[in-house]
Amino acid sequence: MHTKRLLPALLATLMVSTTPIMAAEVFNRISSFPVAQNNEAAEATSSEIIVASEDGNTLVYSDSPAGGIGFVDITDPKAPKPLGFLSLDGEPTSVTIIGAKAYVGVNTSESKANPSGKLAVVDIASKTVDTTIDLGGQPDSTAHNEAGTLVAIAIENERDEDLNDGVIPQMPAGYVVIVSVKDGVVDPASVKKVDVTGLAAIAPEDPEPEFVDFNGNDEIALTLQENNHIVIIDGKTGTVTANFPAGSVSLEGVDTKKDGALKFTGKMEDVPREPDAVHWIDNDRFAIANEGDWKGGSRGFSIFKKDGTLLWDSGTQLDDTAAQLGHYPDARNKKGVEPEGLEVAKFGDTTYIFVTEERSSLVAVYKDNGPDAAPEYIQSLPSGISPEGIVAIPSRNLIATANEADLRGDGLIGSHVMVYELAEGEAAFPQIISDMDEKGRPIGWAALSALVGDAEKPGILYAVSDSVLSAQPSIYTIDANATPARITHKTVVTRGGDAAQKLDLEGIALDGKGGFWLASEGNSDKLVPHALYHVDADGKILAEVPFPAELLANEIRFGTEGITAVGSGDDMTLWIAIQREWKDDPKGQVKLLAYKPASKEWGAVRYQLDAPSEGAWVGLSEITAHGDYAYIIERDNQIGEKAQLKKLYRVKLADLVPAKLGGELPVVAKEEFHDILADLKAGSGYVVDKVEGFGIDANGVGYLVTDNDGVDDSSGETYFWSIGEVK
Repeated sequence: MHTKRLLPALLATLMVSTTPIMAAEVFNRISSFPVAQNNEAAEATSSEIIVASEDGNTLVYSDSPAGGIGFVDITDPKAPKPLGFLSLDGEPTSVTIIGAKAYVGVNTSESKANPSGKLAVVDIASKTVDTTIDLGGQPDSTAHNEAGTLVAIAIENERDEDLNDGVIPQMPAGYVVIVSVKDGVVDPASVKKVDVTGLAAIAPEDPEPEFVDFNGNDEIALTLQENNHIVIIDGKTGTVTANFPAGSVSLEGVDTKKDGALKFTGKMEDVPREPDAVHWIDNDRFAIANEGDWKGGSRGFSIFKKDGTLLWDSGTQLDDTAAQLGHYPDARNKKGVEPEGLEVAKFGDTTYIFVTEERSSLVAVYKDNGPDAAPEYIQSLPSGISPEGIVAIPSRNLIATANEADLRGDGLIGSHVMVYELAEGEAAFPQIISDMDEKGRPIGWAALSALVGDAEKPGILYAVSDSVLSAQPSIYTIDANATPARITHKTVVTRGGDAAQKLDLEGIALDGKGGFWLASEGNSDKLVPHALYHVDADGKILAEVPFPAELLANEIRFGTEGITAVGSGDDMTLWIAIQREWKDDPKGQVKLLAYKPASKEWGAVRYQLDAPSEGAWVGLSEITAHGDYAYIIERDNQIGEKAQLKKLYRVKLADLVPAKLGGELPVVAKEEFHDILADLKAGSGYVVDKVEGFGIDANGVGYLVTDNDGVDDSSGETYFWSIGEVK
């Protein structure tokens, strides 16, 4: 298990030191498609299970909240186009394609106690339903055999999680349906109902079938998730040929508490795997994604032989890697990264295993090395929020993910389909990754909200984390000389020897003595003060400077969003950017505060914001002094296609002449320096909203970083990049 835990760290080292030499084929995202384009009238729309047409030019995905399936044209995979939506009078749960037809499992249940469902056969070209077959229960997964002559449907008849705390058994029992297909026509008389009760030790009368997949011998692998069991079925006869428990795992070095801190020191004993997706690797081996939906938390994936022999388990690898990438979901960490979907496909001579991680919003890519060796971790891919389905299109060197979360109702991003291409080159993701600590565990990080460059060491910068990690406010040392940039050290900010509480760090500046000035965005409703903190190199708070009463009389929760130091010693002035207008500010103007540590004097100027687009607000995210200017990030709060303003402006330091608080404040002139929006669009994903850090290193090179909100209602993707020398 020790070597398994070190694998992500080893890979990170390889990525840094050998990528230019070993540059071969890697997967990179080439496009993103907002699925709302297919159904603009729907209040909520989602992409869940996704498949591709046999020519690889059309994607079809199930859309449960909208009640149908969507179609995407990827003839040009770098520019997906909407092909429309088909309503299916129910809740589509899965889809598979044979020839010109899509076979869709549709849940039509009145209730969980009275389940029903159908198999809808859809003509892809005309987007019409040819026929339907009553399945007698609530379908979940569907799959077809290689010859295209059989379709299997897992009839889950899922439990009600609100009934008796979700404890099973909850009748009626689920089963598997197998139907025959000839020339695109389903034969209703061929329907076989496969009874899988009485097999598992856990609630054998209620098997809870979850996912099905065929191998080349027409054998079906079936997962019984809540029963923690696996069943092998002869697809031609409907006979159960083998069944065995999925087993359990014991894990060391995992984060087990939702506490605003990333501490990979916990243990979990005998956790049931509770697999969701299953996919054959060859005719004898298959992989399972261990979601742990009920009593789980196994947070990995496993490889079994069809006789029940466990060949390999990932242990903590997926969690470790997500932590190094800043994608560990502390806010939802009961099940860790929560592996859910799987795909296995051969590209050229290489067989890849793809694992979608719902809570970390990543896709882990492994290379299969055969039955006698462990699979090899290759890379992780950034996906949209909550990836579930994934499909490989080896004939076109493509894969596509379906990312189910639709957060548009909260002003956030909607569901996306994302397309990736295998090609020669270097991995575009990650742009920043952490090392392992002195104990061999990941340096967990998230929500980087400010940057400052080291005064003497080129390429070395420091960042802070915001309130997402409220129980572990930290300063991160970043080595941007490496590719990707590396977080080499984490310094926890302390008060009285313990991690400091009631901080929301949004700014960092050098104090000129080896320590830092930190700015905390206050929120009186949560008893978090608007304040500045002086800390030493070890993170110990030396002094706390609260905002003066004349400022706090007009406070709102949108406070400090950056701090920078101008001058040194007794001549040092700290300039602090306030994100939005406070109650005493004219509309469209915000304060740049000035504080002199030597005299403890406060002052301010005003900064004119650009006008927001309809429904948006505009504010500041960072301030950094360099040369004759203070550089300021100004952005709107919009995401994706709605994002209009992400810019770097600058103000002459000579114009920063603070006036006394409470009186008339001068308005400083600004000039545009860099359009950040163009940078964010270059990643082929959607435009993220929170560009929150700008630092300039000892050689005058500027770096930008985004805040990933700790993967909470966010894809977790962090952009970290250089804009070159700042002149």
